[in-house]
Amino acid sequence: MRIAVFSAKNYDRQSLDKANRAYLKELVYFEAKLDANTALLAEGFDAVCVFVHDRLDSRVLKLLLKGKTRSIALRCAGYNNVDLKTAKALGFQVVRVPAYSPHAVAEHALGLLLDLNRHIHRSYFRVREGNFALEGLLGFDLFGKTVGIIGTGRIGLVMTRILKGFGCEVLAHDPIPDPECEKAGGRYVPLDGLFQGSDIISLHCPLTPQTHHLINGAAIARMKEGVTLINTSRGAILDTVAVIQGLKDGRIGNLGLDVYEEEDNLFFEDLSNTIIQDDVFSRLLTFPNVLITAHQGFFTQEALKSIADVTLANLDDLEKGRRCPNSVEDH
Repeated sequence: MRIAVFSAKNYDRQSLDKANRAYLKELVYFEAKLDANTALLAEGFDAVCVFVHDRLDSRVLKLLLKGKTRSIALRCAGYNNVDLKTAKALGFQVVRVPAYSPHAVAEHALGLLLDLNRHIHRSYFRVREGNFALEGLLGFDLFGKTVGIIGTGRIGLVMTRILKGFGCEVLAHDPIPDPECEKAGGRYVPLDGLFQGSDIISLHCPLTPQTHHLINGAAIARMKEGVTLINTSRGAILDTVAVIQGLKDGRIGNLGLDVYEEEDNLFFEDLSNTIIQDDVFSRLLTFPNVLITAHQGFFTQEALKSIADVTLANLDDLEKGRRCPNSVEDH
């Protein structure tokens, strides 16, 4: 099986090559993202292996089909970057990695929360400059605070367990409540009740038409004054313009982001010698109570190993005609 691996960084190559020792597929790596301009690179390959910023819209899928590609392996859980309706109509098999490391993402969300609350990143730079003053670094105890978890899948469940360990009350919201989350101490409430009752809100839901801009101006207006908002899920769940307004008027007290709705042309690249053209993103960087990381929540040794192992197993299932448990059609 010949597989074109797009958006391939050195760490992707290392983890996939190691996992491939058990499968011996032909992996060809392309650093470029898959889109309409690069789809011809996949000509003659049985499958493409893609990540979160690769674009598999109708035009790209038709180009892949013309080039004899029939399978799509996502190295991630989300599949909002794939036109599934067209993929199904054209006969593509689409598989994903549903749970590479829920602990990695949940722990990163907690890291953003702790850093923002105690101003650790600001204190670090102050101390390096010989400034040991504490003014402007006041935080709050997590113990006793109410945290809203939107999305209680694997990551949301881990986050619930972590926060209960800190002594927090956890309000949960998900279209499909999980008894395990309730056992862990989460209490399911309507979304409006979560907005109104939470000191901290952490997003762990997938990006769907229903969750697109779930956090908008109206939602922010119903939140507590000074709420801390954390997003390690998908950028477009937040309406960034509305969030900026919420920061300006003080409704949002702290904002931690590992994702951004227009991140495709920013994240995973070194742009330190260029001028960032995204004015909205640049505005976010001006706030002292905003902390942004570049979609690294998944980036642990354990997660990379899991992504590679599951991706190769998925492709092996497709090549050998077995039913793949991680087919997108089954979710």
